[in-house]
Amino acid sequence: MIDIAKIKELVTLMTENDLSELEIKDDKAGVSIKRGGAQAAPIIQYAAAPAPQHAPAPAAANGVPAAAPTPAGPQASIDSPMVGTCYLAPNPDAAPFVKVGQSVTPDTVVCLIEAMKVFNEIKAEKSGVVEQILVKNGQAVEFGQKIFAVRPS
Repeated sequence: MIDIAKIKELVTLMTENDLSELEIKDDKAGVSIKRGGAQAAPIIQYAAAPAPQHAPAPAAANGVPAAAPTPAGPQASIDSPMVGTCYLAPNPDAAPFVKVGQSVTPDTVVCLIEAMKVFNEIKAEKSGVVEQILVKNGQAVEFGQKIFAVRPS
């Protein structure tokens, strides 16, 4: 049987110690807990011999991840099409794909989102000027999360 109180205790320890991954196994069972960032809910996987069993990730405290503040005025947003890690540049030594004040077209690549070890190019899919970058490089993002604020042109 799964001890929910122990799982909650492990998640609390991970959060307090800023751990991104924890795995505990013995001969009979195991638990693996991973979290993608401050906003991401931990992913908990249970394994009992011989077949692994998976439990869904717990929801955020209020069920909705916190949104970054956005500037006032008419604007559109570029939203994350998936859950993953957002990278604002093609590699650590390169210039960012876009900067605040830069014009974008629907085909402009604005960032990469890594999901399951696959890097996905994210395009603006609209024309406008980047007003604000709402995420940090390397930040975990959720499906539908606003990643750029854009003033339509």
